[in-house]
Amino acid sequence: MSPRLTGLLLIVTSALSFGTLAIFARLAYSAGASPITVLLLRFTIAGALMAAIMVVRRQRWPRGRTLLGLILMGGVGYVGQSFAYFTALLYASAGLVALLLYLYPALVSILAVIFLHERLTARKLGAIALALLGTYLTIGAVGHGQPLGIILGASAAVIYSIYILAGSRITPQAGAIPAATVIILAAAVVYAGIVAIQHPIWPTTFGGWAAIVAIAIIPTVVAILTFFAGMERIGPTSASTLSTLEPVVTVALAAVILSEALNPLQLLGGALILMAVLILARAA
Repeated sequence: MSPRLTGLLLIVTSALSFGTLAIFARLAYSAGASPITVLLLRFTIAGALMAAIMVVRRQRWPRGRTLLGLILMGGVGYVGQSFAYFTALLYASAGLVALLLYLYPALVSILAVIFLHERLTARKLGAIALALLGTYLTIGAVGHGQPLGIILGASAAVIYSIYILAGSRITPQAGAIPAATVIILAAAVVYAGIVAIQHPIWPTTFGGWAAIVAIAIIPTVVAILTFFAGMERIGPTSASTLSTLEPVVTVALAAVILSEALNPLQLLGGALILMAVLILARAA
């Protein structure tokens, strides 16, 4: 298997894993947990798991400027993106906020050309266009939003784009496992500080706790590890484009687990995103 095809499979695995986040979060919220508490537990549990993996595999911890860069990615980039996204939901519809967030593949492509001198081929441009259109159809009705909600939603996309580009330069210096560990632990520390100021609201059922553990393992540890490992092989533009599989997975799981209805436009959107994936795969 070629390194590029391996990278594609890793990013698809990451997208499938990230796509479960909203479903598990809904289950945790229904058990009484607050969003900020879920985020604290998510990164604390995931950080403990990653630290254990570091010890078992005898991985070396990053140092110097690499360590500082990873701490900033987790404590500023990941936290900033999630804060902007969840706050935007207070001022704009979920559809509009999600659509603004999934502008990041196009933003990553533009920034990669400007700062990383990445070559943007016609194949990649076609895949990005299909992925964006498919995302729009999959998410569904955009809805309305106040200016602050739109600004925060767009900010989440910009921050995530910068996070991905920074990761494409820093991760190879540290390795996927050490990089993911530092980023997750940095996010956990920041959320611990936030929860120390706010009052945490814990889940009240076993199912709620199980959902939070699942969040820590699947859309955090597995998703972040495979994303960084895949991006090392195929670059930030292809990685971010393939990541548009995430809303397809979320919508499909919502239909199966939460009994949410699927409409024909969402099915068409999912098909377009899969076409974008196949276009990139043919380049492997």
